[in-house]
Amino acid sequence: MSTSPSSSPSSSPSSGAPIHVVGGGLAGSEAAWQIAQAGVPVVLHEMRRDLPDPSSSSEAVGQVKIRTDAHQTDGLAEMVCSNSFRSDDWQFNAVGLLHAEMRRLDSLILSAADQHQVPAGGALAVDRDGFSAEVTRRIETHPLITIVREEVAGLPPEDWDSVVVATGPLTSPALADAILQLSGEGQLSFFDAIAPIIHVESIDMDIAWRQSRYDKEGPGGDAAAYINCPMDKAQYEAFIDALLEGPKAEFKDWEHVPYFDGCLPIEVMAERGRETLRHGPMKPVGLTNPRDPTVKAYAIVQLRQDNALGTLWNMVGFQTKLKHGAQAEVFRMIPGLANAQFARLGGLHRNTFINSPRLLDRSLRMKVAPRLRFAGQMTGVEGYVESAATGLLAGRFAAAERLGRTLDAPPPTTALGALVDHVTGGHLEGGPEGKSTFQPMNINYGLLPPMETPKVGDNGVKIPLKERGRAKKRLMSVRALADLEAWLG
Repeated sequence: MSTSPSSSPSSSPSSGAPIHVVGGGLAGSEAAWQIAQAGVPVVLHEMRRDLPDPSSSSEAVGQVKIRTDAHQTDGLAEMVCSNSFRSDDWQFNAVGLLHAEMRRLDSLILSAADQHQVPAGGALAVDRDGFSAEVTRRIETHPLITIVREEVAGLPPEDWDSVVVATGPLTSPALADAILQLSGEGQLSFFDAIAPIIHVESIDMDIAWRQSRYDKEGPGGDAAAYINCPMDKAQYEAFIDALLEGPKAEFKDWEHVPYFDGCLPIEVMAERGRETLRHGPMKPVGLTNPRDPTVKAYAIVQLRQDNALGTLWNMVGFQTKLKHGAQAEVFRMIPGLANAQFARLGGLHRNTFINSPRLLDRSLRMKVAPRLRFAGQMTGVEGYVESAATGLLAGRFAAAERLGRTLDAPPPTTALGALVDHVTGGHLEGGPEGKSTFQPMNINYGLLPPMETPKVGDNGVKIPLKERGRAKKRLMSVRALADLEAWLG
């Protein structure tokens, strides 16, 4: 049976040598807090700092501000993009469920966010300056946490026997190179080329059908591994027009994202010629609509299974720079996807993440170097809350290990456990062309084991068809919180 560090502050004396946390973002701050709350001393290393300017005169000493390309301050847990932690609805929204689970586990990030909340409807948004100042204050005043303002250039020293690496998408080149050499991977993934992912139950299978091109069997022997959405010429032309006219997201100056022929955004392909897509990812060859075998589609959009549970399917070749609102509108023009529910929308942007399913065990330790744990976006999660959640787990895993306890990952029926499953094995190995399907992901219900859609409510009254999906989400959330309580023991 698993044991867990207490979800309330520990009154026990500190235990052993300190655990080192590299990175003072949301994940690193949360990890440091969880370790210290368990009674274990922590050294938190953060490279952002202000130094005296040696060129300044003695009468007016200036400062040299050391920052990343995206950060503006040296405050801990600085939110560099949005000030929102997204929906706070635990019953019907997966990120709201994650909020609830983290609150139950004494999350520093959620506590500070609650304290500095600003009006945002059903979302949890914060005054970003007040939020960062609050996290910084609590970390600085914790008796078991020491903050060291320095860059960890390269692998942490060997005498640091327990380290949580939480350096985020702007990991310093020296540390990134050291991790790369240790991992044995050909490269870290510095750029995300992301195609949208759709909840399978929202695909209209009265229009779409299952078939692999030329009925070719995959490694698992499945000759119907794809879902196919057919278009006639008029539908294709209207889709291309919408694609070309849709608003595009702009890159940040520091991203410098190149295009690679293997991951061109679909709108860039369309700009090269209106027929390009139907000779690329939308080619209709080798596929026959079983409902009308004599009529060949002009173009076909294919979806491929994206997770082991079979609940999520990605749009093959549909990485895109379209703004999120436009993506949903344009992609719902595709026959069969009129009511598509997106688990993740597409994008192309700078990121740094490791091949976690190959490199990490279920306590987020690096298999070839177990003294190193990873947390935050480097593990392959997306979003502030998800990054902080992995920091929470990495901190608890590290603290339990230092205290001589065994701590299993939360059950996969919880949002926290689903994130662990995602980064350590929820993808499909040996997918198309023998490649892994692992990509960064926000928390969503598609990462949790599915449940039957309820037809009758607790009161015995039949649930209207349009409300059944919402009722299922609530059942999954109730199950998650109950299973989390059981895990806490």
